[in-house]
Amino acid sequence: MIIGLGSDSIDIRRIEKTIETHGERFLNRVFTEVERLKSDRRRLRAASYAKRWAAKEACAKALGTGMNQGVFWRDIGVVNLPSGKPTIRLTGGAARHLDMLLPPGRKAQIDVSITDDFPIAQAIVIISAVSAS
Repeated sequence: MIIGLGSDSIDIRRIEKTIETHGERFLNRVFTEVERLKSDRRRLRAASYAKRWAAKEACAKALGTGMNQGVFWRDIGVVNLPSGKPTIRLTGGAARHLDMLLPPGRKAQIDVSITDDFPIAQAIVIISAVSAS
């Protein structure tokens, strides 16, 4: 059962300019250590960060909170499974809010699709409640 759906797109140049202007302060405020390690290794660094930004926004929309109600940027982290498939790991307020959305006997499955085609990065997030067994 789908309990949340969100999508977002962003101009990669906006993220690139924000990194140039605010540097580490911006990156530390918004991105997890795992996201930073992944994006900083990329040749197209700004595009990597932009895709993660869009995924965070899409996830916040799927949660129904946006970036408020105790949900902060670093509570939503884009991670890759060993196969390379992206997913999202929630902590803090985002994880607590998701727990409130789940029916008894269900666990969350978060599916995410991220892409970019310069100058746009886009993400779609679907949060489903699946059987816990």
